[in-house]
Amino acid sequence: MSWTTRIDQALAERRLASTFRQRLPNAGGGSRWLTQDQRRYLNFSANDYLGLSQHPEVIAAWQRGAALYGVGSGGSGHVTGYSLVHQQFEQQLAQWQGYPRALLFISGFAANQAVLAALLQAEDRILADKLSHASLLEAAVHSPAQLRRFQHNQPAALQRLLEKPLAGETLTVTEGVFSMDGDAAPLAELHALTRQHGSWLLVDDAHGVGVMGAQGRGSCWQQQVRPELLVLTFGKAFGCSGAAILCDDATADYLLQFARHLIYSTAMPAAQVCALQAALTCIQQADDLRDKLAANISRFRAGASQLAFALTASSTAIQPLIIGDNQSALALAQRLRDRGLWVTAIRPPTVPAGTARLRLTITAAHQPEDIDILLESLNGCSHGISQ
Repeated sequence: MSWTTRIDQALAERRLASTFRQRLPNAGGGSRWLTQDQRRYLNFSANDYLGLSQHPEVIAAWQRGAALYGVGSGGSGHVTGYSLVHQQFEQQLAQWQGYPRALLFISGFAANQAVLAALLQAEDRILADKLSHASLLEAAVHSPAQLRRFQHNQPAALQRLLEKPLAGETLTVTEGVFSMDGDAAPLAELHALTRQHGSWLLVDDAHGVGVMGAQGRGSCWQQQVRPELLVLTFGKAFGCSGAAILCDDATADYLLQFARHLIYSTAMPAAQVCALQAALTCIQQADDLRDKLAANISRFRAGASQLAFALTASSTAIQPLIIGDNQSALALAQRLRDRGLWVTAIRPPTVPAGTARLRLTITAAHQPEDIDILLESLNGCSHGISQ
């Protein structure tokens, strides 16, 4: 089979299954509004849960950082890209979360790939929740370690795997809040099991940090759990981008030696770190925004319970409506866009076959009337959509 035939065949299969992905350029917008083709939409697809991407203090901090440091970093952190502001922010993160060390990465995907690639050896195993993020599962598949996946959010299923003997080490992997279902992991139970069996626990808390726990410290803090490895990302509640791994001193030093995604990538620009510092301050003082987000989520769930769609058991900003059929999910998303609501249909392979959905995200920037418009539109658009 030629390259051309292989590519054409793969694309044809995606189109036939209504799983062909496309990027639609927009003219900007925040967590409440998005503009595309000169039309403004109520945005229910953003991960900017607290609206900090538009916060004047975060924007001003980035501008001050750019004036002071420039707009780039000039190289890897191991060469010239690690500035005093990088060091300061890592220390702030570590103190905030109660860890000895934090290491900054250019993205959450890179952080997850880096830590699994650096730590795991052939005699080891990875036990991952079946619905863990693609960055974790892909890294696990490509690592030399054995990968076993346990039933989603089922500690008993994890325990059965932990009880199987192994010559090497075991790393258990989960998310704090799952990105496609919006449900929270039973971290206290998972951590108790991993400690009992001498396993390390890695928690990717991309969707929990900023919006859960005291001062927005996240899922682990809320459940009084301190995993050996905590991954925080800044593309959601922080309103920016990038990530950090929090761990002990020895593990941080090990990653600085062996984490190729850290060693060989251009470092995060210092100006961006300045913005992240401002975002962290906002998050620590954002009880009012978290209260508003919780009120918006409750308002949506109360109304959505009357609709002819299946809601997941989520009390978080991620509120998926399970449609099932790929084409039906696409059709419903388009009907909503026709009414001025930006909603995205999520289909396999991002989610399991037969669970295509609208992944709705509620933010603190939304007003109560926005939630009501969404509910009214969902009710008006549901006719003729197969479940």
